[in-house]
Amino acid sequence: MTPVLFWSLKLALLLLAVAMLCALYRLLAGPTAQDRITALDCLYINGMLMMLVLGINYASAVYFEAAMLIALFGFVGSTALAKFLLRGEVIE
Repeated sequence: MTPVLFWSLKLALLLLAVAMLCALYRLLAGPTAQDRITALDCLYINGMLMMLVLGINYASAVYFEAAMLIALFGFVGSTALAKFLLRGEVIE
């Protein structure tokens, strides 16, 4: 691994961690439910990206599979929460 790639991956992990902390703050202190759901979306996207960066860093396919699962469950969860906020129930 080249030094440029090594340090750029470390910087990407650091910036993703900072973004996750900002989203966690918005999730806990958000004034409306829509802000909290948006923060939750941001959290799962940043978590997925963090897993992808770790997969590149360690050259392991397991991290890519975990990122796929995070994306799948995050999308389903976001859809269910949006439907709940819109109609008040998830299953009709």
